[in-house]
Amino acid sequence: MQKVKIGIIGGAGYTGGELLRVLLRHPNATITFVHSTSNAGELLSKVHADLVGDTNLKFVNELDQNIEVLFLCVGHGDAKKFLTSHEIKSSIKIIDLSQDFRLTETSSIGDRQFVYGLPEFNKSSIAAAQNIANPGCFATAIQLSLLPLASQGVLSDVFTTGITGSTGAGQGLTATNQFSWRANNIQAYKTLQHQHINEIEQNLNKLQGKNKAAVHFVPWRGDFTRGILVSSILSTTLKLEALYELYESYYAGAPFTHVSKTNIDLKQVVNTNKCLIHIEQQGDKIAIHAVLDNLLKGAVGQAVQNMNLIFGLEEIAGLQLKANYF
Repeated sequence: MQKVKIGIIGGAGYTGGELLRVLLRHPNATITFVHSTSNAGELLSKVHADLVGDTNLKFVNELDQNIEVLFLCVGHGDAKKFLTSHEIKSSIKIIDLSQDFRLTETSSIGDRQFVYGLPEFNKSSIAAAQNIANPGCFATAIQLSLLPLASQGVLSDVFTTGITGSTGAGQGLTATNQFSWRANNIQAYKTLQHQHINEIEQNLNKLQGKNKAAVHFVPWRGDFTRGILVSSILSTTLKLEALYELYESYYAGAPFTHVSKTNIDLKQVVNTNKCLIHIEQQGDKIAIHAVLDNLLKGAVGQAVQNMNLIFGLEEIAGLQLKANYF
């Protein structure tokens, strides 16, 4: 069985921990090293207590280049800094989970060109890529809500609201990450200026052609730990039955994106790599709802899905995860 040698930079955070949980059970993955400057020499399970009994690997502070793929689980801006300060062998593929290389104008560094890693949008390019810019979590949910309509060139103004759990903000200590603030609370933030809007509009407009789409997005902080729910409202002349036919056809070859004719909720997708989509209509207005796990389909699960495509593995390998639900 093919085994892919893997290195992880930034293994102590939420995305690093989630990546370890997936890769330790992936049938084609071998973790060569997990890098963390502040935790070097410590067992992974000292930081990620849920890994007790699963691995005896320790964090390291060295970069072992005897690998085939390097995951960058670092903060925004830090991926570019890392690649600027470290010379990585050209044969090593890179999957970056930050936002540093997602936009066309910032998609390269040196000789490395990054391909946008949304499989439902870019699968053939991902399979042939050397470097992947993994999409943002809100960007994934909103794009999956709208890609079928964009493929028909019928989007114009889209008004989207979305709520995310506390893990979407990372492990850094801030006032809005503390339990006493999050519990029984909700707040809008980065209204109409969230950093994911640029990548959303960039990719939708690649499908739209001459008709440009504009996404007006209000994100919300929720009092739960993981998951994203977004709702997009727009006008259309298409009837509900035709909309469902369009969406089911567009996602026919997508193993993790499913269209539901009944209402959807977060518990269906948390701890999975799924995105579920549901559509409602009143007159010429539709609401498109999408739910996913921000740490899996919105980050790590999608990154592993991209790894599977790059190395010619089964796309669902290591990602057949079941929601807890109760």
